[in-house]
Amino acid sequence: PFSPQTDSIMFTARRKIVKRKGEEPDAFEESVATALFEMETNATDLKAEMRELMINGATELEFPGQASKAIVVSVPFPLLRNFHKVQSKVVRELEKKFSRSHVVIVANRRIVRREQKSGRSLKQPRPRSRTLTAVHESILEDLVYPTEIIGKRTRVRMDGSKLIKVHLDRKEQNNLENKLETLSSVYKHLTGKDVVFEFPAEG
Repeated sequence: PFSPQTDSIMFTARRKIVKRKGEEPDAFEESVATALFEMETNATDLKAEMRELMINGATELEFPGQASKAIVVSVPFPLLRNFHKVQSKVVRELEKKFSRSHVVIVANRRIVRREQKSGRSLKQPRPRSRTLTAVHESILEDLVYPTEIIGKRTRVRMDGSKLIKVHLDRKEQNNLENKLETLSSVYKHLTGKDVVFEFPAEG
């Protein structure tokens, strides 16, 4: 049973997660929100930044043949830059809390479908940032942040399927190399597209 103190923490932590109207966070999402609230409370160097941060959801994923799970934390797009300021510390603390898991932070973006021509006048053109392609490109950047993507190419396989090869800046290789397989699986889960991340040899 929960103690009054635990109940109080969980109630306060609920302000760290904002769901769509009528939706309630599940137990795992509440555990991530509680971890963020504890960071805000206990880490004096993060308190000011963490106070403004909240998430929209969190999902724990397991992939066959991979030892590490993935935790995908979705955050409101307007708060993404704020998360970036403390992302390394937040990810490190969450990965301590949820052992054997790789944590990624992805902004909640809305895809606007292409306007269909009809007898009625067309509405204003959709912003490029809301197209399927642009959103998928942004997800790639979210997954590897703060590592910079320095190149990208698409290879068409013999069966017609496509594989995206993403080249990453080697400066972050030591921090990211052990997560590349997980990141590829997360991207496939989120977009349905195959991707491999590489650190190209220098020279």
